[in-house]
Amino acid sequence: MRIQFISALALCATFWAGGGPASADTPVTYTDNGRALFSFTVPDFWALRTGGPREIEDTELADPRAVARVMGLRPVTDDSVWMGFVSPVGVASIDDGLRYLQDIDKFLVKDPTVTGTSTTRIGGLPARVIRGSGTRERRGVNFTATVIDLPNGRVAVAVAILRDGADPAYVDDLNAVFASFRSLQ
Repeated sequence: MRIQFISALALCATFWAGGGPASADTPVTYTDNGRALFSFTVPDFWALRTGGPREIEDTELADPRAVARVMGLRPVTDDSVWMGFVSPVGVASIDDGLRYLQDIDKFLVKDPTVTGTSTTRIGGLPARVIRGSGTRERRGVNFTATVIDLPNGRVAVAVAILRDGADPAYVDDLNAVFASFRSLQ
């Protein structure tokens, strides 16, 4: 039996809130200037790409935005799902993280519509989750943006994007990544 896609996102949010057993196999540590901030595990058969700090620009507005080091992951054989983590310098609280998301949302999803928000805990830390839909590369997507309050005035921002028609089984992998999330400070 196939689960409806929206139901799968709700299930994903439920697991993020309550945790669950991690089934991912490759540990990864996010560092900034040699300082370990947090870790998570990457599921088998998912690819991890990392990039250092950079600026992206909205070509219509000529509006450059600094983007922190990004760790992005996706299934190796399917580009319908993507998850990324950043910990932007100077973003020290959940409220700051929410403002940061508003600042970069046009680079992640076009025409976003928020369908729900919730407060939860991830890795034992306070977190705020925003769920919604929009478009990316002219295709419909559902997204979840999460701001996790790290110790010592930092946050982790995680965004998961699932294109319309993505296999809902990927939700289990996304849940495993969140279940494995741990602060290293």
